[in-house]
Amino acid sequence: MDWNRIEGGWKQFSGKVKEQWGKLTDDDITQINGNREQLEGKIQERYGKAKDEVRKEVDDWSGRLN
Repeated sequence: MDWNRIEGGWKQFSGKVKEQWGKLTDDDITQINGNREQLEGKIQERYGKAKDEVRKEVDDWSGRLN
């Protein structure tokens, strides 16, 4: 899915983000506010994963939203 659609409908997608990455807090979700870079950064921080790995996860996740 186009990231602009995710960003524009962040409130709708935030529940799906929490399902995928349950370690993200509600405050994290609010702070991210649809910003992909911030989402990736928070996933890295909470899960201790490499940047490239997180980027691929987010790509895979957003691709499944179609």
